[in-house]
Amino acid sequence: MSNESRPVPRRESPWGVTGENHPEPKAHRCNDRVEDVIQACFEGNPFKTVPGPFKLFWQCMRSKPGEEPTESFTYLDLDPPKRAAKPE
Repeated sequence: MSNESRPVPRRESPWGVTGENHPEPKAHRCNDRVEDVIQACFEGNPFKTVPGPFKLFWQCMRSKPGEEPTESFTYLDLDPPKRAAKPE
């Protein structure tokens, strides 16, 4: 995926809002693939809908950062990830 990441929702904890000394959380690079697998679970027969998105999720998890699969998402309305051009 690109170096840009979607913001992770923050919530107020019982100990107060996190201050400056706490870094902002970043979503995992394969987070959108997991969401696609979860959505596939609710789109009919899971034995037919889950294998495709799960295969792409597994490829994403086993890939190195920047080498994630660029195939489009099956159920999410997101643009497919783009691979950054390698400097030659």
